[in-house]
Amino acid sequence: MATYSCPNETTKQLYGIPHSGWKSKEWNWGSAVGTGHDCAALCRRRWEDKADRKQLVESLLQPVEFKAARPESEVPFEEVKLVLGLAWQNGRWDGSDGGPGGMAAVLKTMAAAKRYEDDDEVISAINFIADVSQRFETISRNADESKRMKAIAIDVREHHLEKEEVFMARRTCAGMVLDAMGFVNNGL
Repeated sequence: MATYSCPNETTKQLYGIPHSGWKSKEWNWGSAVGTGHDCAALCRRRWEDKADRKQLVESLLQPVEFKAARPESEVPFEEVKLVLGLAWQNGRWDGSDGGPGGMAAVLKTMAAAKRYEDDDEVISAINFIADVSQRFETISRNADESKRMKAIAIDVREHHLEKEEVFMARRTCAGMVLDAMGFVNNGL
């Protein structure tokens, strides 16, 4: 596996907005006031084009290849988390979030800004992978997808992976979730 620097995995500020990010006291996820609301509006505009959404999902599903070919185009993972949060929020209405026991539980954990906001970003990534993989069957379209997600989680949990490998696994999991939820067609 290729080794590279990881600023897109650890940057917490979104869209250049001060005090943005899940851990910020000014974030206020779900409120009409706060940096979370401001970033959500920018995120919806950023991903309104279907071709852009398709490229995002493809970049997440094949993160190593994408980073090697287009390193300047890699989306910061904090933005990926915002995309996931908005997709899960919308998924409550159409059921694409997996319903009760599905991805809404991961969103609730993400909004609490503890488990995926550890000072050690590798621990945050491992926690994210564990939680997403545990609920993936609620949105999975087939047994092969579920099996792949479980294999990623087991690989991360049971092997001593380099931090870059953990970050790439987290990206793959995020891509699988967005793909299974129909993000390319549904948008935010």
